[in-house]
Amino acid sequence: MTAALPARTRVAAGLGRFTSSLSRRLGRGDGSVIGGRVLLLVDPAALGRLAAGHPAVMVSGTNGKTTTTRLLTAALATIGPVASNLRGANMPAGLASALTDSEQSARAVLEVDEAWLPVVVGEVRPKVVALLNLSRDQLDRNNEVRSLSRSWREAMGADSMAGTTVVANADDPLTAWAASAAADVTWVAAGQPWTADAAGCPACGAQITFSPDGDGWRCDGCGFSRPEPDVRFTTDELLFADGRRWPLQLRLPGRANRANTAMAVAAAVPFGVDPARALAAIAETADVDGRYRSLDIDGVPCRLLLAKNPAGWLEVLDIISDSAGPVVVGINARIADGHDPSWLWDVPFERLRDRFVVATGERSHDLAVRLHYAEVEHDRVDSVRAAIGVAASARANRDQRVDVVANYTSFMALTAGLPDD
Repeated sequence: MTAALPARTRVAAGLGRFTSSLSRRLGRGDGSVIGGRVLLLVDPAALGRLAAGHPAVMVSGTNGKTTTTRLLTAALATIGPVASNLRGANMPAGLASALTDSEQSARAVLEVDEAWLPVVVGEVRPKVVALLNLSRDQLDRNNEVRSLSRSWREAMGADSMAGTTVVANADDPLTAWAASAAADVTWVAAGQPWTADAAGCPACGAQITFSPDGDGWRCDGCGFSRPEPDVRFTTDELLFADGRRWPLQLRLPGRANRANTAMAVAAAVPFGVDPARALAAIAETADVDGRYRSLDIDGVPCRLLLAKNPAGWLEVLDIISDSAGPVVVGINARIADGHDPSWLWDVPFERLRDRFVVATGERSHDLAVRLHYAEVEHDRVDSVRAAIGVAASARANRDQRVDVVANYTSFMALTAGLPDD
């Protein structure tokens, strides 16, 4: 933190740190949110003042924010210290808290809630903004994605964005329309398998037609179409439009994480990061806050995955298709999840018909009904640990892995009780 900060901001930061520390000692969490709230209560302008000394990149979107933030942090760490809200506190309080104790010259990688992005981008004035995707999530809060796209577009076209590079997913029409208002855009062919939320053109409302191979889209009305990508990836390579290419070898599984890597590298380049060094650093990441982690739980080999909406589930179904073992699915409907679980009917659970599934969590009855109509063999158990035991008893052999897929609070509850390694 720099001595050039106003006295009010320094006092606010000190009170925020004290509150965060007290929260940790009392076992109420890591304290980043409550500490940030106290900081902003004392100095409402603190976020912009704290960010002023940090070249920043902001990462936002419905899915992949936390993973992309972690990969981008690894990439930028190849050229110096990095400050980041790696614990996922992605609203203004969490952002301010993340910047409080960082070195004055540290670059900042900030995961930002998609609804809050238009508010905080003007305060932080980042060097880079990475826009991943937009789809329905937390239906009681972010159900109208076209309005989110519109607010993003207004923010990207604001005068405060002069000098900012926007790195955007060219394959999502909602994201592409928002990003196209910016003066400087790097387009990444990051993919968007879930297209149901972008069937109507965000520019004119006419129908969007997606190419059968998923490699393009175009509005049937106004002609708005997929921008030509500057960065793309294959199964084993990252390619730039100027002909440069690098091997893509990741420990994280699935198409979505190759896309997250492409976004992270493209967002690191404006900071002067060498793509080869960025990829080498990213390749060391094996899990992200427990996501994709493999471990034994009560003697059962498990793989942990997070899926919180239909778009995320499409990616998870791709990842777990490499196994024939049982699947545990945990569904809660708390504030962080969204109270409305009707999105379960949009998930193609029919793809699990050859797997035994155990439903668990506070809304496991809703899930069990959905699995019944999908004709998936299943059971229902209240506790996720008990559900793992039921799934284990259905394995073809003791070495067969159980895939545990949970939405946000269900996932957090499970990982909170697990060893660090």
